[in-house]
Amino acid sequence: MAPATVAIPVLSTGPLVEGVLLKRYKRFLADVALDDGQTVTAHCPNTGPMTGVLLPGGRVRLRHDPSPSRKLAWTWEQAQVGAHGGGQVWVGVNTALPNRLVRATIEAGSLETWLGPIGSVRAEVPYGEGRRSRIDLLLTPAAGAADPRPIYVEVKNTTWSDGDLALFPDTVTERGQKHLLELTALVPGARAVLVPCLSRGDVSRFAPGDSADPRYGELFRTAVAAGVEVLPCRYSFTDTAVSFLGLAAQAW
Repeated sequence: MAPATVAIPVLSTGPLVEGVLLKRYKRFLADVALDDGQTVTAHCPNTGPMTGVLLPGGRVRLRHDPSPSRKLAWTWEQAQVGAHGGGQVWVGVNTALPNRLVRATIEAGSLETWLGPIGSVRAEVPYGEGRRSRIDLLLTPAAGAADPRPIYVEVKNTTWSDGDLALFPDTVTERGQKHLLELTALVPGARAVLVPCLSRGDVSRFAPGDSADPRYGELFRTAVAAGVEVLPCRYSFTDTAVSFLGLAAQAW
């Protein structure tokens, strides 16, 4: 596991239930054999390739949340995989979680060194050409902040890694390419910040996944050169909480 200078719990996940992944199918479904002997079908909230973490026969954790409004009472939250340096590490596979994680990290003041003091946080605010896109988080600096410009934050989740190097994306993402162009267009009138959410605690560096999407890598480096800021946030996962481990080093 990569050493953590700081481990700050930022989000409670509630107790999760463990089992063994049997298969994922139809992108949204996963069959899991729970440790109590039940076999259940869980919602899979990650429809991507899940490179390196989609391991039938591997250990997984599910959240049980029965509700009349839900088709499935179970949601696949975490998977256990081999860790860099040996042993095992739990990774977060729920792609609905990163925006909440990053917001909680900001509101806890853990990114103040890089973002400055924040007065307010708004989610899903329209922006871009014709205001047809929505930024994940729009931050308003606190009164008296050294840089009063609004801060547009785009969050990208990844569990793909090569050793201690986290990579995004793990497939071609035209949507991600578009977001980089939109972030670049915001500078210098506003601050534009890309936050790769590294959903595994065994990584310590970050780079764009050039082998999966060379165009994304090109646009990423162009955006950085134009003034887009990149804050790769590292997180570790247990069966009850997610903790912020600090920023990964730049490797691009």
